[in-house]
Amino acid sequence: MTDRAQIAGNQQNASGVNDFVEIVKTVAYALLIALFLRVLLFQPFTIPSASMEPTLMEGDYIIVSKFSYGYSRHSIPFSPPLFDGRIMERAPQRGDIIVFKLPRDSRTDYIKRLIGLPGDRIQMRRGRLWVNGEQIPAKELTPVMMDSGYGFTRSVQRFQETFPNDRTFVTYDFGPDGDVDETQTFVVPEGHYFFMGDNRDNSLDSRVPAQEKGVGFVPAENLVGKAQIILLSWNTGASLFKPWTWVTDARPSRFFNVLK
Repeated sequence: MTDRAQIAGNQQNASGVNDFVEIVKTVAYALLIALFLRVLLFQPFTIPSASMEPTLMEGDYIIVSKFSYGYSRHSIPFSPPLFDGRIMERAPQRGDIIVFKLPRDSRTDYIKRLIGLPGDRIQMRRGRLWVNGEQIPAKELTPVMMDSGYGFTRSVQRFQETFPNDRTFVTYDFGPDGDVDETQTFVVPEGHYFFMGDNRDNSLDSRVPAQEKGVGFVPAENLVGKAQIILLSWNTGASLFKPWTWVTDARPSRFFNVLK
């Protein structure tokens, strides 16, 4: 090999190494930006169950704002024990739809509606919600037919509830004799919150104690963020490995719906 040919070969090798280094740097920068956005700003979630119907349906793809209530260790992937409590803390409002870490394992993400603030007294009486001794107004709407999950459909009652802060939303109810339709009075401890699903008889939430595989009271530190918008939505038959279902099982009427 002549000196000129050897120099050309060395230049090609150096160019190849430089190209590889640039690719690695680009990927690293992209990962850092994605991590920054995920930790500090927004995080996507897919709804896995019917516990928040009719507000959220299984297959909804939502965006959660991480900055709404400040930051805790649970704002960071894998919840590293870097610090306790919350920084830049802002109190949530009754009626917010919130993603939080399940208190009994601090790993599993749950999404429910905030019902009780610290110091509140929460009770269910024959399927109706009472907060601080006052029944939450519930306007009965036209029932709907739903799949029971056992091969038949059933009629489900709908109620439009309105909180004192004028937050209004619709709940599902299978009747006044469900397992959690008649409860004790829960007094929410300081620094904790009380959550319920909008699908009142199909939600494992704060009405069920943690020792009974429920949610119980949720520490403020466990709040991850506020659900802001349904970005996309698919029926449960959609599959990543069946591209045609991305269209046939899409629910475009739910795309870009702002959550209240």
